[in-house]
Amino acid sequence: MGMSVTISVATEQDAEQIFRLQYLCFQSEAALYGNYRIDPLVQTLDSVRQEVASDCVFVARLGEEVVGSVRGKVTEDGAAAIGKLCVHPRLQGHGIGARLLRAAEAALVEERGATKFRLSTGHRSEGNLRLYRRSGYETVGRSKGADGVDLIILEKPAGTYAQTA
Repeated sequence: MGMSVTISVATEQDAEQIFRLQYLCFQSEAALYGNYRIDPLVQTLDSVRQEVASDCVFVARLGEEVVGSVRGKVTEDGAAAIGKLCVHPRLQGHGIGARLLRAAEAALVEERGATKFRLSTGHRSEGNLRLYRRSGYETVGRSKGADGVDLIILEKPAGTYAQTA
């Protein structure tokens, strides 16, 4: 590819780039569902800043530019909720999303004691479903998001994260 994308923990200074990238990346998801009120598109910059400060947030960088991001946090049941995985449209399909996912999984187990991973995606989001299934996730249920989108919930045991890296 001729470029080196690095994965690192997000800093407070990354919040604005994450916010803008998320807005760009989730346009295609919104179009897929005809719903431009999905959470990543209505989230505020202050809310992104709070997540960067409190959650496990990783970014992919190409030079100084943030070109990917993922967030995770451990919930009360010990599961790591992973969300808002996004990669700049021009860089999708090069394994950056999988690298971000692995980095978040490792940190959530090693630093925060997660016992399993849980994520969800819209039922029409075939590219996301392919990535998650390739990464070892299995469908465990369905729900409806607050925005009305039908979601598929996927999980995998935390012990499997290193095997899919």
